[in-house]
Amino acid sequence: MSEGFAYIDILFFAMVAAFIALRLRSVLGRRTGQERRRSADFGGPRVNGAPDNVVALPDRSGAAAEGEAGIADLAEGKVKTGLTQIRLADPSFDLNGFLGGARAAFEMIVQAYAAGDKDALRPLLADDVFAGFAGAIEQRSVDGHTLDTQLMAIEKAEVVDAAMQGNMARVSIRFTSEQINVVRDADGKEIEGDPTSVEEVVDIWTFERDTGSRDPNWTLVETRTPS
Repeated sequence: MSEGFAYIDILFFAMVAAFIALRLRSVLGRRTGQERRRSADFGGPRVNGAPDNVVALPDRSGAAAEGEAGIADLAEGKVKTGLTQIRLADPSFDLNGFLGGARAAFEMIVQAYAAGDKDALRPLLADDVFAGFAGAIEQRSVDGHTLDTQLMAIEKAEVVDAAMQGNMARVSIRFTSEQINVVRDADGKEIEGDPTSVEEVVDIWTFERDTGSRDPNWTLVETRTPS
């Protein structure tokens, strides 16, 4: 009897996982192996002020609004123009759905990075961004360090930039989240962060999609912190 219940539990969780994956793919898409290979124009992971195409999540200091309310006030006019251009190029583009998918992707990427799960990161990241995240994960392993990240809340997800560059649609979102980040050494000793302290973290992530392709994928192509 217990084996029957165990089987039902496994089936239930598999169905939940499949539902989440399908929702995410419907908004941000998935890599098929046929996407345009992107060159690294932004540099590597941010370390001590170096270029910040990829930000090492634990080293930073620092419910999303939807529809028109999901646009940052200071950039509203420019963003609306950019979103209009994207809608003209891709009539299926829906800002509400995009923001929902971006929030889900943010949570998945933050958690996968902390866990060192490169397989989970690979489908969501452009090649150069993935290389930066993977390099940071590998260095953490070499150092014998572990990262514990608790994403307490995503307070805001606001579009701060949107534009068409040729056939490429690019949307930048400013995420404001509350996190607890703690780095521990091989002995489990805390060497960075405070497990009792919640910090506000602000990230700007840029997603890109080729509107001239049948591929519906949106890929994370840049991460940075506000200057």
